[in-house]
Amino acid sequence: MKLKSSKKRLAAQILKVGINRVWIDPTRAEDVSTAITREDIKRLIKNGTIRAKPERGTSRGRFRKLAVKRRMGRRGGAGSRKGAKRARLPKKANWIKTVRPLRSRLRELKKGGIIGTREYRRLYRMVKGGAFKSRAHLEAHLKERGLLKV
Repeated sequence: MKLKSSKKRLAAQILKVGINRVWIDPTRAEDVSTAITREDIKRLIKNGTIRAKPERGTSRGRFRKLAVKRRMGRRGGAGSRKGAKRARLPKKANWIKTVRPLRSRLRELKKGGIIGTREYRRLYRMVKGGAFKSRAHLEAHLKERGLLKV
Protein backbone atom coordinates (compact mmCIF):
# COMPACT_ATOMS: atom_id res chain seq x y z
CA MET A 1 0.00 0.00 0.00
CA LYS A 2 1.17 3.52 -0.78
CA LEU A 3 0.52 4.70 2.78
CA LYS A 4 3.03 2.20 4.11
CA SER A 5 5.91 3.79 2.16
CA SER A 6 5.21 7.24 3.63
CA LYS A 7 5.04 5.70 7.13
CA LYS A 8 8.28 3.88 6.45
CA ARG A 9 9.92 7.12 5.37
CA LEU A 10 8.75 8.88 8.54
CA ALA A 11 9.90 5.98 10.71
CA ALA A 12 13.30 5.98 8.94
CA GLN A 13 13.76 9.68 9.75
CA ILE A 14 12.80 9.15 13.39
CA LEU A 15 14.99 6.03 13.81
CA LYS A 16 17.83 7.70 11.86
CA VAL A 17 18.23 4.72 9.50
CA GLY A 18 17.59 4.07 5.80
CA ILE A 19 14.11 3.12 4.56
CA ASN A 20 15.25 -0.45 3.83
CA ARG A 21 16.14 -0.98 7.49
CA VAL A 22 12.66 -0.11 8.77
CA TRP A 23 10.63 -3.18 9.81
CA ILE A 24 6.87 -2.97 10.29
CA ASP A 25 5.08 -5.81 12.10
CA PRO A 26 2.78 -7.36 9.48
CA THR A 27 0.28 -8.52 12.15
CA ARG A 28 -0.21 -4.91 13.29
CA ALA A 29 -0.64 -3.41 9.80
CA GLU A 30 -4.00 -1.77 10.62
CA ASP A 31 -2.42 0.17 13.53
CA VAL A 32 0.23 1.47 11.15
CA SER A 33 -2.34 2.47 8.55
CA THR A 34 -4.27 4.52 11.14
CA ALA A 35 -1.10 6.35 12.27
CA ILE A 36 -0.96 9.82 10.74
CA THR A 37 1.41 12.06 12.70
CA ARG A 38 5.06 11.72 13.72
CA GLU A 39 3.84 11.22 17.28
CA ASP A 40 1.75 8.21 16.16
CA ILE A 41 4.82 6.71 14.47
CA LYS A 42 6.93 7.39 17.59
CA ARG A 43 4.30 5.58 19.68
CA LEU A 44 4.41 2.59 17.33
CA ILE A 45 8.22 2.55 17.58
CA LYS A 46 7.97 2.65 21.37
CA ASN A 47 5.59 -0.34 21.56
CA GLY A 48 7.66 -2.38 19.04
CA THR A 49 5.34 -2.37 16.03
CA ILE A 50 7.98 -0.51 14.03
CA ARG A 51 11.66 -1.42 14.49
CA ALA A 52 15.02 -0.80 12.87
CA LYS A 53 16.59 -3.96 11.42
CA PRO A 54 20.20 -4.59 12.51
CA GLU A 55 22.98 -3.34 10.26
CA ARG A 56 24.28 -5.91 7.83
CA GLY A 57 28.02 -6.52 8.01
CA THR A 58 30.56 -8.69 6.24
CA SER A 59 31.01 -12.05 7.91
CA ARG A 60 34.54 -12.74 9.16
CA GLY A 61 33.95 -16.48 9.51
CA ARG A 62 35.70 -17.36 6.25
CA PHE A 63 38.62 -15.10 7.14
CA ARG A 64 39.04 -16.75 10.55
CA LYS A 65 39.06 -20.18 8.98
CA LEU A 66 41.83 -19.14 6.56
CA ALA A 67 43.76 -17.32 9.29
CA VAL A 68 44.00 -20.59 11.27
CA LYS A 69 45.47 -22.30 8.22
CA ARG A 70 47.95 -19.47 7.69
CA ARG A 71 49.08 -19.75 11.32
CA MET A 72 49.66 -23.45 10.65
CA GLY A 73 51.94 -22.46 7.77
CA ARG A 74 49.58 -23.31 4.93
CA ARG A 75 48.54 -21.11 1.98
CA GLY A 76 51.94 -19.49 1.53
CA GLY A 77 52.82 -20.95 -1.85
CA ALA A 78 54.34 -19.14 -4.81
CA GLY A 79 50.95 -17.82 -5.98
CA SER A 80 50.29 -16.11 -2.63
CA ARG A 81 53.62 -14.30 -2.45
CA LYS A 82 54.07 -10.69 -3.41
CA GLY A 83 57.57 -9.32 -3.21
CA ALA A 84 60.97 -10.89 -3.69
CA LYS A 85 62.57 -13.23 -1.15
CA ARG A 86 64.69 -10.39 0.27
CA ALA A 87 61.66 -8.10 0.50
CA ARG A 88 59.71 -10.67 2.51
CA LEU A 89 62.62 -11.38 4.86
CA PRO A 90 65.37 -8.76 4.47
CA LYS A 91 69.02 -9.85 4.53
CA LYS A 92 69.62 -7.91 7.72
CA ALA A 93 66.69 -9.51 9.55
CA ASN A 94 67.97 -12.93 8.52
CA TRP A 95 71.47 -12.02 9.69
CA ILE A 96 70.17 -10.84 13.07
CA LYS A 97 68.19 -14.10 13.43
CA THR A 98 71.43 -16.06 12.89
CA VAL A 99 73.96 -13.95 14.81
CA ARG A 100 72.10 -13.23 18.06
CA PRO A 101 71.71 -16.87 19.12
CA LEU A 102 75.35 -17.58 18.19
CA ARG A 103 76.64 -14.68 20.28
CA SER A 104 74.41 -15.57 23.23
CA ARG A 105 75.71 -19.18 23.08
CA LEU A 106 79.31 -17.90 23.08
CA ARG A 107 78.52 -15.77 26.16
CA GLU A 108 77.07 -18.85 27.90
CA LEU A 109 80.18 -20.88 27.11
CA LYS A 110 82.48 -18.10 28.37
CA LYS A 111 80.43 -17.60 31.52
CA GLY A 112 80.41 -21.38 32.18
CA GLY A 113 84.18 -21.48 31.87
CA ILE A 114 84.09 -23.88 28.91
CA ILE A 115 86.04 -21.47 26.70
CA GLY A 116 88.54 -18.80 27.62
CA THR A 117 88.57 -15.13 26.66
CA ARG A 118 91.00 -15.65 23.77
CA GLU A 119 88.98 -18.48 22.29
CA TYR A 120 85.77 -16.47 22.86
CA ARG A 121 87.21 -13.48 20.93
CA ARG A 122 88.39 -15.73 18.09
CA LEU A 123 84.98 -17.43 17.79
CA TYR A 124 83.18 -14.07 18.12
CA ARG A 125 85.12 -12.78 15.11
CA MET A 126 84.32 -15.96 13.20
CA VAL A 127 80.62 -15.44 13.94
CA LYS A 128 80.92 -11.86 12.72
CA GLY A 129 82.56 -13.14 9.54
CA GLY A 130 79.66 -15.51 8.90
CA ALA A 131 81.60 -18.72 9.52
CA PHE A 132 78.66 -20.46 11.23
CA LYS A 133 75.17 -20.77 9.83
CA SER A 134 73.50 -21.92 13.06
CA ARG A 135 74.03 -22.81 16.72
CA ALA A 136 74.27 -26.46 15.73
CA HIS A 137 77.03 -25.58 13.28
CA LEU A 138 78.91 -23.71 16.02
CA GLU A 139 78.50 -26.67 18.42
CA ALA A 140 79.80 -29.07 15.75
CA HIS A 141 82.87 -26.85 15.24
CA LEU A 142 83.53 -26.74 19.00
CA LYS A 143 83.22 -30.54 19.32
CA GLU A 144 85.54 -30.99 16.36
CA ARG A 145 88.16 -28.82 18.07
CA GLY A 146 87.67 -30.67 21.35
CA LEU A 147 86.41 -27.60 23.24
CA LEU A 148 83.03 -29.18 23.94
CA LYS A 149 82.38 -32.62 25.41
CA VAL A 150 80.38 -34.93 23.16
